[in-house]
Amino acid sequence: MINLEPEVILKAQKGDQAAFSQMVEAYQRPVFNLCYRMLGDPEDAEDAAQETFLRAYDHLRRYDQQRSFSTWILSIAAHYCIDQLRKRRMNFLSMDTFPNLDIPDSSPGPESAFHRHEDQRRVQSLLKSLNAQDRAAVVMYYWYDFSYEEIADSLTLTVSAVKSRLHRARLALAQTWTEQEAKKYAAERKQYESHAL
Repeated sequence: MINLEPEVILKAQKGDQAAFSQMVEAYQRPVFNLCYRMLGDPEDAEDAAQETFLRAYDHLRRYDQQRSFSTWILSIAAHYCIDQLRKRRMNFLSMDTFPNLDIPDSSPGPESAFHRHEDQRRVQSLLKSLNAQDRAAVVMYYWYDFSYEEIADSLTLTVSAVKSRLHRARLALAQTWTEQEAKKYAAERKQYESHAL
């Protein structure tokens, strides 16, 4: 994870626009990636990232230098995304519009790219089955290596609640993945048997 020099953050807190720009430049990719993993749409993720930096700018004077800046900025992003996901549910918008989990890598060959895309789609589908806070906890823990304490601090939960949420989420994700694999295997076997006849 990126670590800005404390002097840059201090300058930004005092209103130095160049320091704030340096901060945005350093964290724009991690913030966008977190928003993308949570929201599943590049345009929504871009909007969420911009809103994250606006909120960070508005509250920068309240940032405590004793706390990890990465945790602080990604917490703002996670909370904003959780709010957006709750609004989606309240507005009964379709949750079936999520694309890949990660930004696609254009370097692999067509077959491996297809399988990677398919796995990303399945993982994104699994993530969207979790509630917003559980999804945030999973993304922070597995993609950003946040500690239980950092996640608890970010999501305003106790450490035991974070552990419990992650445990339940892992079980739910593993069970769904296993069920999908069994269905996929059964479909492939059926297709193979129909061609063999």
